[in-house]
Amino acid sequence: MVEYQQKEFYRIGDLVDIVRLLRGEGGCPWDREQTHKSIKSDLIEETCEVIEAIDLEDKDLLREELGDVLLQVVFHCRIEEETESFNFDDVCDEICKKLIIRHPHVFGDVTANTTDQVLKNWDAIKMETKGQETYTDTLTSVAKSLPALMRAQKVGKRAMRAGMDFRCAEDAVACISNEKAELDAAIANGDKANIEEEIGDLLFSCVNAARHLDVDAEQALKDATEKFIKRFSVTEELVSAENIDMKELPIEELDTYWDKAKSIICKTEECKND
Repeated sequence: MVEYQQKEFYRIGDLVDIVRLLRGEGGCPWDREQTHKSIKSDLIEETCEVIEAIDLEDKDLLREELGDVLLQVVFHCRIEEETESFNFDDVCDEICKKLIIRHPHVFGDVTANTTDQVLKNWDAIKMETKGQETYTDTLTSVAKSLPALMRAQKVGKRAMRAGMDFRCAEDAVACISNEKAELDAAIANGDKANIEEEIGDLLFSCVNAARHLDVDAEQALKDATEKFIKRFSVTEELVSAENIDMKELPIEELDTYWDKAKSIICKTEECKND
């Protein structure tokens, strides 16, 4: 059994010590076996749970989930500390220095009175500190591990800063029709590789339109998915109420139930708004 002083209130130093004990001799067998790669998906999962807590506006849940993300950070730091590469303090030191360097209008003598000026300075400093010599470098530096829609929107935003962008939202929306026409042509030709490419172009054009309309493409798709699930659920309830299995109905009849479900949901939401 590992000895550790029980406290009424723990701080970051305690978390660092607890993780060290869990990874040390006499600690937890599971914790001792973990590597960066074995727990990397946990970091993604915990981050998503933080986002869900924010969406739910649940402060108690947010506090808990932020702790889970912090544990992931401390755990990864401990793995590196064991090889004398770096530790948690080194990570804190680096982010503090980065914040000071990238906020010269706060910690230096640079003037930036608007958000646009702040972002312009931030991008210039980031390019310099990361050794990015071209605008292309700023695009390729966007993490490939990001969700596809989120990465596409970020890449488009960085291209915009280099002057490569649609003139207005109307032009961005018009591009959707152009890409749809190219997809139709690929489908007509039966070229599977070209179909996949054109679907990608169509999705990318939708992301660009969302960006110009100040819409978060990732969130928009999440909301659309949730709306689909809600309508699907009501549709299934309507069908089941008549003792029918959904998969036994042709799509034309299911569409009729789908329209009824849509109407029911709309009326319910209108009542909530009254």
